[in-house]
Amino acid sequence: MLRRLHGLPGLFAALFLTTLAITGAILALAPAIDRAAAVVPAAGEVNVAELAGRVVAHYPGTEQIARNPSGGVIVYYSHDGQPGADLVDPSTGEGIAPYEPSAFFTWIKDLHRSFLLDDPGRMLAGVMAAVMLLICISGIFLLVRRTGGWRALFRPLAGSGGKRLHAELARFAVLGLLLSALTGSYLSAQRFGLLPEPPAPGPMFPAEVSGGQPAPVATLSALANVDLTELRELVFPYPDDPQDVYSLTTSGGSGFVDQATGELLKFQPRPAASVFQQWIISLHTGEGLWWLGLILGAAALTVPVLSLTGITLWWQRRRSSGQLPDNAAGSEAEAIILVGSEGNTTWGFARALHTSLNKAGFRVHCSEMNALAEHYPHASMLFVLTSTYGDGDAPASARQFMARLGDFRPGERLKYAVLGFGDRQFPNFCQYAREVDTALAGKGLRRMHRVELIDRSCTTRFREWGNKLSELTGTPFSLAYDPLPPPTLKLELVERADYGLAVQAPTSILRFKVSQQGRRRRLLPRARKALPTFEAGDLLGVMPPQGQDARIYSLASSATDGILEICVRKQQGGLCSGYLHGLKPGDQIDGFIRHNPGFRPATGNTPVILIGAGAGIGPLTGFIRKNTERNPMYLYWGGRSSQSDFLYQPELGRYLEDNRLTGLNTAFSRSEERAYVQDKLRQDEIAVRQMIKAGAQILVCGGRNMASGVKQVIEEILQPLAIDVETLRAEGRYLEDVY
Repeated sequence: MLRRLHGLPGLFAALFLTTLAITGAILALAPAIDRAAAVVPAAGEVNVAELAGRVVAHYPGTEQIARNPSGGVIVYYSHDGQPGADLVDPSTGEGIAPYEPSAFFTWIKDLHRSFLLDDPGRMLAGVMAAVMLLICISGIFLLVRRTGGWRALFRPLAGSGGKRLHAELARFAVLGLLLSALTGSYLSAQRFGLLPEPPAPGPMFPAEVSGGQPAPVATLSALANVDLTELRELVFPYPDDPQDVYSLTTSGGSGFVDQATGELLKFQPRPAASVFQQWIISLHTGEGLWWLGLILGAAALTVPVLSLTGITLWWQRRRSSGQLPDNAAGSEAEAIILVGSEGNTTWGFARALHTSLNKAGFRVHCSEMNALAEHYPHASMLFVLTSTYGDGDAPASARQFMARLGDFRPGERLKYAVLGFGDRQFPNFCQYAREVDTALAGKGLRRMHRVELIDRSCTTRFREWGNKLSELTGTPFSLAYDPLPPPTLKLELVERADYGLAVQAPTSILRFKVSQQGRRRRLLPRARKALPTFEAGDLLGVMPPQGQDARIYSLASSATDGILEICVRKQQGGLCSGYLHGLKPGDQIDGFIRHNPGFRPATGNTPVILIGAGAGIGPLTGFIRKNTERNPMYLYWGGRSSQSDFLYQPELGRYLEDNRLTGLNTAFSRSEERAYVQDKLRQDEIAVRQMIKAGAQILVCGGRNMASGVKQVIEEILQPLAIDVETLRAEGRYLEDVY
């Protein structure tokens, strides 16, 4: 609900909000430009009498002196019957330049205030300000939800791509946008009578005026008592009329000054409502606060990018959320498909099932598992297709499913079938799908078919599952879905470093470049341009020989390094690891990039604790390599022998010297101390706890057993802080890449 409250108004109002933002950013420059052009004496240096005397000496036909909010002094005068206006130097009264409002800024202001449509446009602009207010407030709550609480709102964000950019820009700009939207809504509400306007300031014209001989303006005591910084406007009396007076307006109020005696007549202080109104205007426009104007302008410039990234994210969610053109409402559907997915792969299978059931004549509703309704009155079939995240956890689109299941009221006719997706190389293969199957049975639902588990998106198993369902339901339909294979690159091995032979743990660092078949060696620098975009921590899929499924390895390099670098331990009987270990420089492989934005160190100067063992050091070294800003980064790593398999030893030494790596703590299980990385964490318990208390992020990479042991130790370290690993995980401060 909160996401819809944030996103839908933005979708419909994006064009208008972008127009308001761009014009607002341009107008925000005006106060700074005015300030730069003005000569502004310090407070107490010049009073209004002195200013008026100096100006009149250079402009005998002076009719009015005004001081704009940016401090510029403008004289309006008549010369030979022709009106004029000049910006003047208050220290001398001399003209600086002719004054004329910018036609460009005037047009931009009309576009900003009314979209050039007069009152209807002003009303639309007011509505857009209210929409922006709604978007800002809902956006703040979404940021709080993403970062893990109000206290974590300003901690470094995890993730990458458009979602990360959207969140980072929103966090940077939200207070400025909120201020602009709030003040704009207030001013618009006043204009159209929804809020009271302040009373018009100003006293009545004085009944008693001395009518004596006018004194030089520089000698008038009432003007001498007003500092220039308080002046807003001084209107001169009509020439040769002794009964006329000076009209004086200051920041504190307005009154009249007798041109003969210099006495202040009928001064009326400004009402509090008028003062508040002026503050609202200043906060909205930056008038009188040129620095604030620049801040508001910078915030406004984020709106076009936020609109673009917001629309892109909405489209990606819609495209991957089962929102199909022929998707029936849940209250009317005969078949329900619920999808749990982390990387959107499962949605492709769900769409295939949706299409087949539709063709078979069923009204089908497809949505994410988080959207489980309390009741589906007409449904007789419930299909749950879900992947498993990490070590048996729910994927992103299913994290609220178990909680919502408590309120679910299944109909008597409703039967269900669960289809799990996973990879058998993980110990908890399809664990979450099994848990969902058990939970649905616990609600009293009858199984249409036992839980089926699919290894590595096998299309054959999916088709077989569909055939079984067709038989069980007595409805002829078939399932056919072949996910598009990722585009592969031809990669050439250019360098390798081998470790671990002496301790029976052969591990190699392999560095590839994009193959340039048919090109001469002198053209090899162009190969770097052919690299796709990727970062350390992303994944390289390697296609082993004989057409087997790809194996995935974490990348230790970024595209800017010009190579694809992986660290691979040779597994006993491992087809792909054995294949890679048998490569020689010049040999070629087929591979593809898979982005992994959920495993990245956060930006900023809070500590980052990197923990790994064995080949898991690869992406961690890549993170250190990219730490060119020298933010605090600590590495805990475990191997077997410092003599045989100390991976990346030379590089880590250099990174310690140039401060890209703040601290290094290693553990070797086949040394005299027989230590593991968990032991090193326990030894540094106090320091680790202090870093976590200060907002540190933890990234763990390596084998599942190691990761489980590390988690247990971190739980022990966290106990005095009254938090746990799951709390850190929810805040994006505990990330794992385990295998």
